[in-house]
Amino acid sequence: MSVDVRPAQPDDLGALLTINEAAVPGVNSLTAVELRQLCDMALTTLVAHQGGTPAGFVLCLSEGLNYASLNYAWISERYPQFAYIDRVAVASTARGTGLGRALYTAAFAHLGKQRETVLCEVNLEPPNPGSIRFHAALGFNEVGQRWLPDRSKGVVYLARDI
Repeated sequence: MSVDVRPAQPDDLGALLTINEAAVPGVNSLTAVELRQLCDMALTTLVAHQGGTPAGFVLCLSEGLNYASLNYAWISERYPQFAYIDRVAVASTARGTGLGRALYTAAFAHLGKQRETVLCEVNLEPPNPGSIRFHAALGFNEVGQRWLPDRSKGVVYLARDI
């Protein structure tokens, strides 16, 4: 099935919220208001459609935002300019079909005109080894880790030049 990737439109938000919530804990849960706020401040939000239906999305933020996220703060302290992939989520029915790769390819093409470095984080706890392998295959390299003091949650930060 072919994949069409395009910028998100306001009428996509309901489908994107459903995809996001089905991807928890790989991504953090959001309310509809929080998702709209993220999309409004995003450098870009791209949506992948399969058969005319939203099947995944990638949301990227830039530096200098008032965004209360520990991961965003960690990156902001270390990189003066960046594109931060705050979240990528793919519907369960579309996983393993190349949709994630199509989203990243489109994001790199779009962001390469505006930024040199793309960063993201992937959960170490709870473990997300599939996402770590996926990002490694796309050329991302580890640039740091952050753990909660009780080690109940940890992330690895990954970077890739465009």
